[in-house]
Amino acid sequence: MAPNHGEDIRIVVSQGQEQHSHNGFHIQTAKRSGKSYGTDNNTAITEENLTREEALTALTADEEQKLLRKVDWRLIPLLCMLYLVKKLDETNVPYIIAEIPSNLLIKRFKPSRWQSRIMLSWGIVTACTAAVHNTTGLYACRFFLGLAEAGMFPGIILQLSYWYRPDEIAVRCIWIYAVGNVSGILGGLLAYGFHAASGAGGLSGWQWLFAVEGITTVLLSFAVLLYLPDFPGNTKWLSPIEKSFLQARLPQNSPRSSERDFVGREIVRALKDKRLWLFTLSWALMTCGKNGIDFYRPTIIANMGFSDIATAQILNIPISALSIILILFLGYSANSARYPLPLYPIGCTGVIVAMYSILVVYPNDVGVYIGMIIGIACGTAWFPVMWPWRAQTVNGATGSAFAIGFVNSYGQVGDALGPQMFQERYQPKNQVPFGLSMGLIGLCGIVCGVLWRITRQTEGDTRKHKLARLEAKKNDEAVLDDVSDRDLNKLRD
Repeated sequence: MAPNHGEDIRIVVSQGQEQHSHNGFHIQTAKRSGKSYGTDNNTAITEENLTREEALTALTADEEQKLLRKVDWRLIPLLCMLYLVKKLDETNVPYIIAEIPSNLLIKRFKPSRWQSRIMLSWGIVTACTAAVHNTTGLYACRFFLGLAEAGMFPGIILQLSYWYRPDEIAVRCIWIYAVGNVSGILGGLLAYGFHAASGAGGLSGWQWLFAVEGITTVLLSFAVLLYLPDFPGNTKWLSPIEKSFLQARLPQNSPRSSERDFVGREIVRALKDKRLWLFTLSWALMTCGKNGIDFYRPTIIANMGFSDIATAQILNIPISALSIILILFLGYSANSARYPLPLYPIGCTGVIVAMYSILVVYPNDVGVYIGMIIGIACGTAWFPVMWPWRAQTVNGATGSAFAIGFVNSYGQVGDALGPQMFQERYQPKNQVPFGLSMGLIGLCGIVCGVLWRITRQTEGDTRKHKLARLEAKKNDEAVLDDVSDRDLNKLRD
């Protein structure tokens, strides 16, 4: 049937099935059967003898909600802990080098083992940093720390893609980011406390900080190994029906554990997709424009008269607190699907440009501090609303791992380039680097606008599908049709 643009069509198909069409996007629903499939009998049903429609209708709407909550409680707290520990200590260059290979290996070795290995290795390196006595040793530790940490965060995003639909990732992502940004508060308090304990046991405050963080990370790595779920298909605390349901409800382009560990043509396909390069460019522009000023943050605080390290750390807390508030607000708003997802990151870039203009026009200490707080907080909130958008446009297990790892690694070049703008010749007002940062964020907003145009069909279909699912749940129905990557098909044509 040809699509009838501009109006909704509601047609009874057969046996309680209904089909809807809105602006060319077809939505077919069917009544859910619930426990008639025997969800309490783990031996009656296997994953293999259910069709996709049977799996999608096997649970009622209430049962689906309870299942997702069960998955959330098993998965999200551990992923939040992973990100929190990582945020307490970050690095750059070797992280970029090893990010993609690490993400490609996570499926082969399973997330619980691979993420535990990452935590164990970086915990050991962090603890060893406490024994450093010169700059050469420090540089060596930082290099190996980046190498050890590589793949942890893109592995988190990839693992979410195995469990949730792209339009459901936002609300999970915001909690991971929100807890991760507690590191700014926790790190400031720890630095303040260990500074006061300097000299105890013959160690300086910074040595105690590295030793305690490293040992804690090593211990937590064993918790990840034992308790982090891998994939829906091999999780013991799910019934066969639940396993089938969780996998059947994913879009056709989502990664699945049943796929081969490595498919080279998916990498080639990803490299030919212009969206990969535009997403990476937007990441690089944002990290460069945001992290340059973030790197200069201690100097801004010192210029206000707070040169004591411990006190300066306390003044970093408002940035983390505001970041958490913005992340939660934007994430839950995006999760409602009321507005197109790209509006949120584009709106963030607009606010950042406005705040950075304060740094250029009114370069006094208080004005710079206020502009910095709001600008950096909006920049931090930009990432968790970008990841669900990126997840909509990845394909396959290998392609998803590569694309997510590629964006997160090469998009981080701004971490290295951004601080280079703040050179001594521009001090004390730094209007030139502030202006450059503002321009980079403005370009990021433009790139996001171009991406919105290129991904508008897939993004729009994803949002309509979520609204259709929410409506269908009211009638205890399941949406049978799914979103296809129509933008990718158009790019191929």
